[in-house]
Amino acid sequence: MAKNKVKAPANEDVRTKFGKISKGANFWLTILMVLLAATVVLPLLLIVIISFSSALSIAHRGFTFFPESWSLLGYTYLLESGEQVIQSYLITIFYTVAGTVLALLVMSMFAFVLSQKHLKARLFLTFFMYFTMLFHGGLVSRYLLYTQYYNIYDTIWVFLLPGLVGGYNVFILRTFINTTIPDSLFEAARIDGANDFTIYVRIVMPLFKAGLATIGLFSVVSRWNDWYTGFMYIEKAHLTPLQTMLVRIQKNLEFILSNSDMANEPDGLQKLKEIPSTSMQMAIFVVSTIPILCAYPFFQKYFISGLTIGSVKG
Repeated sequence: MAKNKVKAPANEDVRTKFGKISKGANFWLTILMVLLAATVVLPLLLIVIISFSSALSIAHRGFTFFPESWSLLGYTYLLESGEQVIQSYLITIFYTVAGTVLALLVMSMFAFVLSQKHLKARLFLTFFMYFTMLFHGGLVSRYLLYTQYYNIYDTIWVFLLPGLVGGYNVFILRTFINTTIPDSLFEAARIDGANDFTIYVRIVMPLFKAGLATIGLFSVVSRWNDWYTGFMYIEKAHLTPLQTMLVRIQKNLEFILSNSDMANEPDGLQKLKEIPSTSMQMAIFVVSTIPILCAYPFFQKYFISGLTIGSVKG
């Protein structure tokens, strides 16, 4: 008796056919990926090497992977700030974590509201949010608003309140809800007596991890790299974030180099060359980038799935 052969579904055959590549194509794709990875890794490696290079080596040989001599002066200049570096690190971590958590909470609730089709004001709120993406008041009006009306100048709130809502991020979260959470789930919850807040907390949030991780990574990177806010609105040393402190150190060093009287001395030019301006710039980059590089792998899984929201529907 002949055995019955189970045929694979047609869709599975098509997916298998288009998912296969030849060994030659796989080899060249691997080479291409290695080259693309090298274009990212090698510049970072060069920056780290330059941060440990001496000023004379940079002056003689320029940027190279094999400097003539090594030096820690770039990091020594940063460590001279002492406790301020640690304080700025801690306050930046607080700004980043607290600001990201508050922003995700507010934007996720707003996105949930915009995703509810029965809400009469949904179109108006959507247009209102979209309008803010096209037009804004500018730097002068923002400065007056923060200092004269909100009174958050030189306070911790200048880092937390202004960036709570971003139109682009809200629309990403709304799209995530519309494409991954069926309306029937909301309707079933309402039939069981759940209100909107209960639906948001007990249904939306547990299914919201990929979207929140994606926007959370955007928020963490932007807040961690934000030096302008502290430069414009913060004067107290204990509230100065890391990026602002590093920018001020760099500007002070540039001021010393451009207005120094050492150039008129016999060995003045040689002393100016020995000041590690370039290596300190690279040291600033390394110090400010390492935390983000360490945090990215924890977001990668959800970040990739979050970016593909709505691209494939099954």
